[in-house]
Parts: sequence; structure tokens; C-alpha cells
Amino acid sequence: MKPKHVGLSKNMQFFKSKSVAKGTPSVAYTPIYQCDEFSLCIFFLAANAVIPLHNHPGMTVFSKVLLGDLPIKSYDWVDSMPPPESQPRLAILKVESVLKAPCKTSVLYPTTGGNIHEFRAVTPCAVLDVLGPPYSKDDRDCSYYKELQHSALSNGESGRVNEGGSDYLRWLKEIEVPQDSHMERIDYWGPQIVD
Repeated sequence: MKPKHVGLSKNMQFFKSKSVAKGTPSVAYTPIYQCDEFSLCIFFLAANAVIPLHNHPGMTVFSKVLLGDLPIKSYDWVDSMPPPESQPRLAILKVESVLKAPCKTSVLYPTTGGNIHEFRAVTPCAVLDVLGPPYSKDDRDCSYYKELQHSALSNGESGRVNEGGSDYLRWLKEIEVPQDSHMERIDYWGPQIVD
């Protein structure tokens, strides 16, 4: 899939630096299609914009960066049993890299592949997401997290899992939606999907 397939161009108003207001860099999304089984949408991030660390509970997500350079950091839970409410939970860093368009599609599974992730745009970006099943306020709502600073785990071991490896442990604490996190819904201007 390429940007032109969903009506995108680097010349769009959103991607022009003059159109980005001062303050927190903007994040917008446009829904393309949704049914009971999946949703299809595009996220737009201005340069330096952030989609904070969040999860996709019980969902599989296919993501493709269509425009821009997008650093991503993602985690999976170490233990499948959640801790008592408001307690930090141990997670393992699965990915810390920059996705540069054009790139391959990345896949997040319900319990593997980095289901908890954040995006920090370097350049203006557009990301196509297919989420299955879609978010639901009833049983699949998004939760947000923050990394807790630590020098050692409770048993005295360091956070590194493999010496020389890329997997690291971090404590993540669930938080309210960050105050500076705002997503604006914009109209979709690409080709329509017909049922």
C-alpha cells in the first residue's frame, strides 16, 4: 500500500510546517472504515508529535508508515497476570527503532509483538492502522502507561535480560490519558470503501 492509495501526499496542508500551531505538536486521525470485525484509519503526526505509550487490549494491529520517519518503542508484558490495581507491571522492551516510509507492515498481537507502544515523530508522518477487533468503550478501551525510572529490579538484578541483547525490562504504570495528549478527528479524502 502506498500513500496515493488512500489519497495522501506530502503536499497536504497538515504536513506543511507553517500550518502546525505553536505548542504541543498535533496528532490527528481519519477513520476510513469500521465494522464489528476491524477498523481502518490513518494517524497523522506533525514533526515532534507523540502518541503516548498505550495498549491495544485483545487486538491485533497492522501498522504501516506511509509518510515520514517514525521512532517507535514497544513492550510486551512479562507476566500474563496483572498486578493489583495501581501497581506497576513488568514489561520487556521488544522494539526500539525508527520506521521510515516506505517500510514493511508491522504487526502487534494481543500478547506479543509489542502491543504496548508509543510513537514519537521525527518528521511529519502518516500511519495506516488496521485494528481487529476495533476499540470498544465496553471491553477494549485504550489504557496509557508511563515508564518508571529504576536502577535495579526488586530482586537486585539489572534490567538487562540478555547480556549484549536488545531486550530490556521496564516497570510500566497505568496512568490517566496524558493532559497534553489530544487527537483531532479529520475527514477522510481518499477513495471510499464500499461494502
